[in-house]
Amino acid sequence: MKYAIETSNLTKSFGDFTAVDTLDMKVKNKSIFGFLGPNGAGKTTTIKMLTCLIKPTSGTAKVGGYDINTDPNEVRQKIGMVPQLVSLYKDLTARENVELCADYYGIPEDEKEERMNDLMELVDIKYAENKLIKQMSGGQKQKVSVVASLIHRPDILFLDEPTIGLDPTTKMVLWDLITELNDNGHTIVLCSHDMYEVDLLCEKVGIVDLGKLVAFNTPQGLKDNLIKEKERDLLSQKPSSTKIPQELEKTSPKTQLGLGEDDLKSSRELTNILNKSKELSIMINNLDDEMVEEVKKLDIVYNVKVNDNGRLTVDVDKFIEDGVNNVIRSIVKNNGVITSINTKDPSLEDVFVELTRKKTVDESYIKEV
Repeated sequence: MKYAIETSNLTKSFGDFTAVDTLDMKVKNKSIFGFLGPNGAGKTTTIKMLTCLIKPTSGTAKVGGYDINTDPNEVRQKIGMVPQLVSLYKDLTARENVELCADYYGIPEDEKEERMNDLMELVDIKYAENKLIKQMSGGQKQKVSVVASLIHRPDILFLDEPTIGLDPTTKMVLWDLITELNDNGHTIVLCSHDMYEVDLLCEKVGIVDLGKLVAFNTPQGLKDNLIKEKERDLLSQKPSSTKIPQELEKTSPKTQLGLGEDDLKSSRELTNILNKSKELSIMINNLDDEMVEEVKKLDIVYNVKVNDNGRLTVDVDKFIEDGVNNVIRSIVKNNGVITSINTKDPSLEDVFVELTRKKTVDESYIKEV
């Protein structure tokens, strides 16, 4: 089975309001898929249809190879769900809650005990198996929810905001668990507003807005597309608030400003005017004046700033191919020992905001649906 989930013109209307509008989407089997959308975008309605909680108005979907319209019971056997709000019985222990789920799915007695023990050890919650749910922390409750959702060995696991409200350490534990579950063959559908989490874990991302799919790609693919879009916009714009002669536009940043090699202070002004720079932050163990001067000599560089902690901040022309690499080569050539490199490229959150702000579908963000 190539795809764990395939939707075809999936639509859900409530009266005159269309919550999900002809959604076509494919989620690869045994992958981690991020499903995103602002409040009211149709994300929750889509998940409810895929988990057979509500029926579509038209269209259909296959989940685990079964049609949600004609084979809902088979679909339910293929899926597990960890909701945002923990749906466990507070006055029962962790083990008692999992036993109830096992009995609901008709797990044979001779298998039930072994499955519960294995899963509790997998998510590291066996030490608290006899603890009441109401006495548990948020992270412990989420772990019990994961065990309960996996007790019938589903192929596909839906996670709705699994780390919301958790501390960073507990988040990392659950991220490791999600990765391990995926390594064990589970397809994970992750619904989250934590863009870092999605960027870290997901192979592909789908974003819905106003009921329509507005993006479908890898996290990096979406970010790269936003970079290209911004660059196209910048290249199509002519500076209106400047008096820079047209003939200077083809020259280097330093020539445009009439700067010498040792005087780059006002290059920030040009950067602000043209908005064509990328900030590059480089940590160098043995940073010295010679390295700084060599970087300043590069025509692709707008501005150079030296910080006290050995970090060099460089504004590089973003439209020059291999510009960042040229800066790095200059440092290495002068025996610089680089320990970290960071750029201020768009984040997945920037993509999300940009796409949901437009309220239109830009087909360039949708790939291989």
